[in-house]
Amino acid sequence: MSTSTLPRPAKDSPRNRNRGGGIRSGEGRFGWLFTAPAIVIIGVFLVLPIFLALWVSVSDWGGLGSPINSQVGFVGAKNFAHVLTSGGLAEKDFGTSIRNNLWFVVFVVPLQTALALFLAVQVNRRVLRGRSFFRTAYYFPSVTSAVAITGIFAFLFASSGAVNSVIAALGGKGPTWFADPRGLFHIIAGLFGVGDNPPGLSTPAFLELSWWDWLAGPSVAMCVIIILVIFTTSGTFMLLFLAALQNIGVEVEEASLIDGAGPFRKFFSVTLPMLRPTLFTVLTLGLIGTWQIFDQIYILGQGKPAKTTLTPAFLAYQTSFKDLNWGDGAAISFVLFAIIVTLTLLQRLVLRDRDKERLDRPMSRLLANEKTAAEKSRSIR
Repeated sequence: MSTSTLPRPAKDSPRNRNRGGGIRSGEGRFGWLFTAPAIVIIGVFLVLPIFLALWVSVSDWGGLGSPINSQVGFVGAKNFAHVLTSGGLAEKDFGTSIRNNLWFVVFVVPLQTALALFLAVQVNRRVLRGRSFFRTAYYFPSVTSAVAITGIFAFLFASSGAVNSVIAALGGKGPTWFADPRGLFHIIAGLFGVGDNPPGLSTPAFLELSWWDWLAGPSVAMCVIIILVIFTTSGTFMLLFLAALQNIGVEVEEASLIDGAGPFRKFFSVTLPMLRPTLFTVLTLGLIGTWQIFDQIYILGQGKPAKTTLTPAFLAYQTSFKDLNWGDGAAISFVLFAIIVTLTLLQRLVLRDRDKERLDRPMSRLLANEKTAAEKSRSIR
């Protein structure tokens, strides 16, 4: 059959309407027009500052004038090397902040996720009366000012505060929470007769810190911040889990009960696997938020006592705005960004849905075979 005898599409066919005239002819132009304000705002206030900070991290800008003038020189990775490999106070401070934040993440992310999931399961129970009240009560700390709640915790955990008063009423003696730099695991090790800097663990290992320093655990002061953050963030993640639980059909629960699954078996074998996407979201948001903690650190001592509450986010602020070392501060920020991205990708790798991948792989091969067969059929024609 010759090409001249092939039927041509009508003038008002969808193909012609998409190419030229019709009611959808200016769809692309109007789409760019409507999104242009958001694109401009994001570009000016987010994208450009990121590139500007990247330039500051590889330049010798001293904070005076514009960082893009001709007098600012390019120094490459010098600022990063000063923070990571200088062997001086800058490297030790950065190592201390990483150690503190790492233990902070290890404690906060699992505990806040477990607490949020527990609260979501409880308020999702149909037999619970006043569920709206409990949902509001649990979520209320998340929408309250962080400064206000941090101030309340400062009063609660003061030397003569309510927490130490309760401990004293029980016959104990509470610590001086915000002035105790001892690590939690160092305190536990001391109960078993392990002294400070035991042999084999006292030599510098990484970022000018010894293994004994890395194994210190969160300080007593950092434990207060851990409790504070768990208290203020669990309500938000509870709502995410609650929305996911309400999307699970009743027939799924009924089928598990018919199969003889008990409450614990049903939760761990049916409910929890169906919450995998929400669990990944909660863990990712928790991981990012804990590595970016700043407000509570700024209010509760600014790294004191003995820099045991120092974090990379606050160290970047302190290095830039107080010490006026803008290059090192920007370098710390980008190292922190690399840490967050790496841990997020690792978490995604660990929590990926392997069962879904195994089901999608044969389907993708089937679609590829169908596409190949269709192409061969068109070539034969």
